[in-house]
Amino acid sequence: MTDDTLPPDARPEQLTRIGQPPRTTSEALRKALWIAPWLIFLGAPVQDLAAGHHTPAATVAGWAGLAAFVATYVTLVFRNMGRPFRGPVVVWLVGALGALAVVLCLTLGGHWIGLFVYVSVTCGATLPVRIAYWAIPVNAAAMLLVGLHSRVHDWSLLLVVVLLGYAMTGVKQLVRTTVELRKARATVAQLAANEERLRLARDLHDLLGHSLSLITLKSELAGRMLPDHPEKAAQQVADIEQVSRQALVDVRAAVSGYRRTRLSDELAGAQVALTAASVVAELPAEPDLTGIPEESETALAWALREAVTNVVRHSGASRCTVEVLRRQTLDGQFLELSVEDNGSGGSGKGPGNGLTGLTERLEKAGGTLEAGRTKHGFRLVARVPAGVPAPVGSGA
Repeated sequence: MTDDTLPPDARPEQLTRIGQPPRTTSEALRKALWIAPWLIFLGAPVQDLAAGHHTPAATVAGWAGLAAFVATYVTLVFRNMGRPFRGPVVVWLVGALGALAVVLCLTLGGHWIGLFVYVSVTCGATLPVRIAYWAIPVNAAAMLLVGLHSRVHDWSLLLVVVLLGYAMTGVKQLVRTTVELRKARATVAQLAANEERLRLARDLHDLLGHSLSLITLKSELAGRMLPDHPEKAAQQVADIEQVSRQALVDVRAAVSGYRRTRLSDELAGAQVALTAASVVAELPAEPDLTGIPEESETALAWALREAVTNVVRHSGASRCTVEVLRRQTLDGQFLELSVEDNGSGGSGKGPGNGLTGLTERLEKAGGTLEAGRTKHGFRLVARVPAGVPAPVGSGA
C-alpha cells in the first residue's frame, strides 16, 4: 500500500507491511498474532500432558520437547515474515521440527499426531517451492506411518496436513508477488521522475539557449550603437527586455508543464533572431497546419528553434533558408521542416545536447531528424506525421 491508497482513517505507521520485517514492537506483536491461531492443534498434546497419563520423567521430557517444538516453529515462521534464515539453516530447522514430531508421537502416543500439521505449514511457508512440493508429501507419509504405529484412525487430519502445506506455498508466492509489485512500483516511479527531469532539461535547454543567444546578440548591437545612435540602442534594449520577459514566461510554463510551442510563433521568432544576427533569412509564410496533431506541431516548433539557435550561435552563416512542406511517403503523410545555411556548421565533432534532445523529442512524436554538412553549409531536416494514416484502399 502506498500513502495515496490508504483508507482515510489509517496512518502508514499503523499498517503491517507484508513481506517486510517489523519496524516497531507493536507491529511485531501484530505479526505474532498471525501465528497464534495455528496453535489450536496443540490442545491435544497439552491435555495429554496435563492428564497425568505418563510418568513424571516422561511428562517433563514431553513439556521440554513441546517447548522446543513450538519455539522452533514460531522462530521459523516469524523470521520468514521479514528476515528469513539462510537456505541451509531453514532446511536443518525444518528437519529438526519433523524429527521432534516423529519422536514425540512415537514416545507419547497418538494425541501428538497434530504436530505434523505444524511441520507441513512450516514446509510450505519457509522452504523453497521446489523443495516444499516434495517435502509436504514426505511429511504426510511420515504422519501416516506414525499414525499406523500409534493406532490413530482419524485420517481426515492427513488431508488437513496436505492441504495446509500447499496452501502455505500459495500464500508464500502471494507475499513474494506483493513484494515484487512494491519494488516494481517504486522503479516505475523512479523512471517517471527521471523522464520528467529529462523533459525539463530538454525544454530549459531549448528555451534558454535560444533566448540567451538573442539577448547576447542584441546586447552587442546596443553596445555598438550606444555612442552614435542612442535611439536605436534604446530600441535594442527594449527588445532585450521583451525577450527576457518572454523567456521567463516560457520557463515558468515549462516547469508547470502547460506550455505549447506553436510553429507560427517560432517562425516569427526565427525571423527576429536571424535578422538580429545579420543573417539573410528566407522563411515561408504561415504554413497550413490543418489536421496536424498537436504533438507533431510542437516537436517541429522545437526543431525550428534549435536549428535557428545553432545557426545564430555556431554557424557563422550569412544566409539561412527555412522551408515547411508536406510530403507523401509509403508510411503516410509527413510534415517536413528544412533549415539550411551557408555557414561552417560549428567546430563540434559530434551532435550536441540540443540535437540529442531534439532527436528524442521527435522520436516520441513518431518523427525523425537528419542533420549534417552539405556542399555549401549545413542542413537540418525534421519530419513528423501529418495525421492519422489513412487505411489502404480508402482513396486518400
